[in-house]
Amino acid sequence: VQLVQSGGGLVQPGGSLRLSCAVSGLTFRSYGMSWYRQAPGKEREWVAGISSDGASINYADSAKGRFTISRDNAKNAVYLQMNSLKPTDTAMYYCRTHGGAIVHWGQGTQVTVSS
Repeated sequence: VQLVQSGGGLVQPGGSLRLSCAVSGLTFRSYGMSWYRQAPGKEREWVAGISSDGASINYADSAKGRFTISRDNAKNAVYLQMNSLKPTDTAMYYCRTHGGAIVHWGQGTQVTVSS
């Protein structure tokens, strides 16, 4: 199983980034997916989640109204569109599977919001 992330980087406050997570080695459409993040010196926190069919979506309060999680089961990929970024969004972002006996994580992608 591989979860390969892309799309992080440096952005100014108020800017946007789109993270991608390409999944292989499992039946992607059977798994819910989430995005987590971990800032330096802090615990990893959940950001957003989407059900296997995309019908159910939830966000942490910090992400509501600014971030959008989506998935494309034909491409075996999950995305996180992040708008109106703040310096407090600076963190390493991870995608994660839900369902099945084993949890799989992406390798992480750094998002830095700074002027």
